[in-house]
Amino acid sequence: IMARRIRLDLLSNAGTGAGASFDWPGGDGVFFVEAATFGGGNVALQFQGPNGNWVPVINYATTTPISMTAVGMANFRAPAGPMRAVSTTATAVYASAVGVPANAAG
Repeated sequence: IMARRIRLDLLSNAGTGAGASFDWPGGDGVFFVEAATFGGGNVALQFQGPNGNWVPVINYATTTPISMTAVGMANFRAPAGPMRAVSTTATAVYASAVGVPANAAG
């Protein structure tokens, strides 16, 4: 039996704007945007810093903020704390953050 990993459903058939924040337990994850009408917009992943400001989460091992302009996924690593997805212009957005195990055994 494989261990279940956290899954945060950040946006569900959402329109433009920030979704609700959810508590990320910390560690590696994959940000999925499964369906959306982008219309020139994007869907970004953000983390709330210690002073309450929302900052972009970067693609793992880069300095490039995650900002999806098409259906797909991006790897990230983030500390424990609040996380959210933000849609700019895109509508009908479904976005999730899913934990990735730290070892091959899951």
